[in-house]
Amino acid sequence: MKRDAVTGGGCLVSAAGVVVAVWLWGASDRTQRHLGNEFENNGQDFGAVLTELPFVFLAGAVVPAAVWGLGVWLLGRRRGRSESSRASEFHA
Repeated sequence: MKRDAVTGGGCLVSAAGVVVAVWLWGASDRTQRHLGNEFENNGQDFGAVLTELPFVFLAGAVVPAAVWGLGVWLLGRRRGRSESSRASEFHA
């Protein structure tokens, strides 16, 4: 794979991970309860947004990018190993 394609793919996976993580966090019952989705906004706690949202955002960005990078690294090692074994067959 070309380096630009790998970098672009990692950025796209990271951006998609952020969107999905924030969406899942916002749709959860616990978050809805903290944001006041109950009777007359009882139990509204915006501190949950300030403390949890940055971690959700970072986890959504880092975890998919790390998995993408690990996959690219493993495929690169596998490809490099198979090319080196083919080269040794031809030189033997």
